[in-house]
Amino acid sequence: MYKKILVPMALDHGISPETLEIARNLLADGGDITALHVHEAPQASVSAYLNEDVVKAARDHAHDTLMKKTKGLEGVAPVLLTGHTARTIIDYAHEHGFDCVVIGSHKPGLSDFFLGSTAARVVRHCRCAVHVQRTRD
Repeated sequence: MYKKILVPMALDHGISPETLEIARNLLADGGDITALHVHEAPQASVSAYLNEDVVKAARDHAHDTLMKKTKGLEGVAPVLLTGHTARTIIDYAHEHGFDCVVIGSHKPGLSDFFLGSTAARVVRHCRCAVHVQRTRD
């Protein structure tokens, strides 16, 4: 059983309820779950064409969606950060002393074998236990 579990959430996928349930089952009495969403800001070349209000609206939408997905979940603390998804998850897990990460993963495609998915990067670089929940497709 784990005392501090991090659950990275991709807000546009339906796997979040499953990963949160897995985290709950792995949690020791008195432990904490953090639901983390990393909002990726537009790359520099794209951001040159976007109005600052559009970027802020996208982050606000991510915040609202995270709050809705975690509303009423006792013992789950929602956190929204901006950055590169995999790197931010790994850094946050290390900086805050998590002992387990429960992350969802899609069925790998050809590009994942060359670039690596977020879950694969977290598995490779995280110093704590990582549980990967595959989607059903």
